[in-house]
Amino acid sequence: MPGTNLTREEAQERARLLTVDAYEIDLDLSGAQEGGTYRSVTTVRFDSAEAGAETFIDLVAPAVHEVELNGKSLDVAAVFRDSRIALPHLVAGSNELKVVADCAYTNTGEGLHRFVDPVDQQAYLYTQFEVPDARRVFASFEQPDLKATFRFTVKAPSGWTVISNSPTPEPKDDVWSFEPTPRISTYITALIVGPYHSVHSSYEKDGRTVPLGIYCRPSLAEFLDADDIFEVTRQGFDWFQEKFDYDYPFAKYDQLFVPEFNAGAMENAGAVTIRDQYVFRSKVTDAAYERRAETILHELAHMWFGDLVTMEWWNDLWLNESFATYTSVACQADAPGTKWPNSWTTFANSEKTWAYRQDQLPSTHPIMADIRDLDDVLVNFDGITYAKGASVLKQLVAYVGKDAFFQGVQAYFKAHAFGNTRLSDLLGALEETSGRDLKTWSKAWLETAGINILRPEIETDGNGHVTSFAVLQEAPALPTGAKGEPTLRPHRIAIGCYDLDGSGKLVRTDRIELDVDGPRTVVPFPAGTARPAVVLLNDDDLSYAKVRLDEESLRVVTEHLGDFPESLPRALCWASAWDMTRDGELATRDYLELVLSGIGKESDIGVVQSLHRQVKLALDLYAAPEWREAGLSRWTEATLAHLRAAEPGSDHQLAWARAFAETARTPQQTDLLQALLDGRETIEGLAVDAELRWAFVERLAATGLMEEDGIAAEYERDRTAAGERHAATARAARPTEEAKAEAWASIVESDKLPNSLQEAVISGFVQSDQRELLAPYAEKFFASVKDVWDARSHEMAQQIAIGLYPTFQVAQETLDATDAWLASAEPGAALRRLISESRSGVERALRARAADAAAATA
Repeated sequence: MPGTNLTREEAQERARLLTVDAYEIDLDLSGAQEGGTYRSVTTVRFDSAEAGAETFIDLVAPAVHEVELNGKSLDVAAVFRDSRIALPHLVAGSNELKVVADCAYTNTGEGLHRFVDPVDQQAYLYTQFEVPDARRVFASFEQPDLKATFRFTVKAPSGWTVISNSPTPEPKDDVWSFEPTPRISTYITALIVGPYHSVHSSYEKDGRTVPLGIYCRPSLAEFLDADDIFEVTRQGFDWFQEKFDYDYPFAKYDQLFVPEFNAGAMENAGAVTIRDQYVFRSKVTDAAYERRAETILHELAHMWFGDLVTMEWWNDLWLNESFATYTSVACQADAPGTKWPNSWTTFANSEKTWAYRQDQLPSTHPIMADIRDLDDVLVNFDGITYAKGASVLKQLVAYVGKDAFFQGVQAYFKAHAFGNTRLSDLLGALEETSGRDLKTWSKAWLETAGINILRPEIETDGNGHVTSFAVLQEAPALPTGAKGEPTLRPHRIAIGCYDLDGSGKLVRTDRIELDVDGPRTVVPFPAGTARPAVVLLNDDDLSYAKVRLDEESLRVVTEHLGDFPESLPRALCWASAWDMTRDGELATRDYLELVLSGIGKESDIGVVQSLHRQVKLALDLYAAPEWREAGLSRWTEATLAHLRAAEPGSDHQLAWARAFAETARTPQQTDLLQALLDGRETIEGLAVDAELRWAFVERLAATGLMEEDGIAAEYERDRTAAGERHAATARAARPTEEAKAEAWASIVESDKLPNSLQEAVISGFVQSDQRELLAPYAEKFFASVKDVWDARSHEMAQQIAIGLYPTFQVAQETLDATDAWLASAEPGAALRRLISESRSGVERALRARAADAAAATA
């Protein structure tokens, strides 16, 4: 639909013509408990640069009743089409528009989402507007550079609460009238409405008090650890205000844990929405608390970078997200009293891994992407926009120096508060404070795609003394279909030299920091110095590059990976091994042995859990088919052994219990799951609580050992929204033709499922050890995916396009079927990208399988 896909050129022309002053939005949500539609009345005042000009305002609505421009009623049928309302004959200077419409509640997590809690049967609402969905709730000029003030007036059912960007007023006759916001973009306005539970506090600094609120559904209130959330929030306020030298720019700060949220969180100004799975109703490991804290800090950082100062157009989305990611991790690592001083280990282990994977797909793109329209940006919330961008910002900080970096940021906020900017505005400020010319750096790092590989080149004499040392840089060819050319880049890196001490630990004995540029860089290493046991390029993870170990270092690391006392060098070596496995340079069976030899010494629980996921993925996708079952059996036996050996009640025990539940396969193993579920057997310290019970149930269902009556009985124990999702997953996981057909029909042939249940059914439907049962659905996928894409909202269609692609049908036939579909279906750019990315995964898996098979005969 042309009217829903705003182009960059249209946005630029509208911004040239218009200056938007203020919105007044009046919503009648008094019927929200029943659902359906609601009345939306928008009044917007704006200036036009030209008399007689024509433009348009955006609105997605089932019905428009009235359009009045400058006191004149317009013919709705004539001006409302394709989700746009044409605005003809503007006057020069001030214009006023009033639009009366019926808008619809959604169950897709876009616009005004409505959810009914099965515990209390009450409806809970929240908005999600990024990228272009404010237009689902009120008429708006839906682009980030047309900022304005927003005054919301909301009629809600009695007893409900309404939260928005401005402080919450006292209602009068169930009408909540908010004060106008500062000048902000449409996509960060928000409304959260319902009988939410709340806890309140404040942040006080230098005589200023900022009210703080935390909200969730009453059915989750007993699990809400508000004190911990407030503690992280206050640490963030302290750290960001000091580093940015700019006070928090809004009147209050609410964090609202909302149901069925598609993302992790959203940075609505002063009213951050967060997925309510972060209210932990069962025991989780510290890695989950660390991830939640990073999410909280990420959204808080956005209050300055994104909300106070906003990108002009979506091609700078990367800077918005990368800055928030970089500063949230830096805050976690550095803030006084932080619980996670090793957060850069988590970053290297998770964010970097995501970025490296994304950067090797055919859809790889420069960090500063060419965003032509809304379809482009909707699929660009990816590992390059977030994780590669944040990695490159970390490289930039190393390049210009931390003090100069934050001094530049401070000047940037002061110069552009409540305005819109481009990348050049930030780089100009950093050039001023650092004295560095960043144009060449920017071109190499931000305007080119692809990844570099760094390898050590070390020569020694007969006595083991180093005679020469250099770093070799490669720029591999970009994936087939990717745009651009391979690029060598300037890297600021540290090189760590490690040796075994008397206790068998790999300790750093020297650190060399230098600039690497071009294909070969000589390292200043004193001639005649004994060769270190391990040479680790990019130690401290300053730059963004795939790193390889030389032969001697790889040998030592293979034997002693768990013997680094610090978590970060361990994580870097684990990441290098995983990358080599994905690239087919390390056989899956050898990767499994490496993990089994070292994971017992790995203390960082986040790294342990990542290794669990990576081993399972390698065995499912990268193992030679004839060996896969043997590999899975060896891994599952190891998970059970570690589970029994783990410290009772520890995070490691819980993580190993979940890993065991993922792959339990023999009758004895599944009998243990059933016995733990029934209480006939216990493991000291292991609490088989609601979430762990469901992990066991889902595996028993997937192995054919739990039918509908067992799943229904478990749901009776846990009649909550989470229980409903888990039950849907378990039903779809059953290994029968009937279960798969029922699940497929509910996703593809019907559009009634809400976003969270659709995601849950897809998760259960796709089981890596049900390949034969799922094989017929490959053809069905290609026959239906384009129609689904055209008919569903973006979030719902993307879940299906990614989730139901035949990823586990690793065969040339899958590649051929994908190629035939791409050639004949003529998909739009966004859908073509998603399918091409999935195809690339199958292609990579075929190469890795060949490498694993070759290792068996070597």
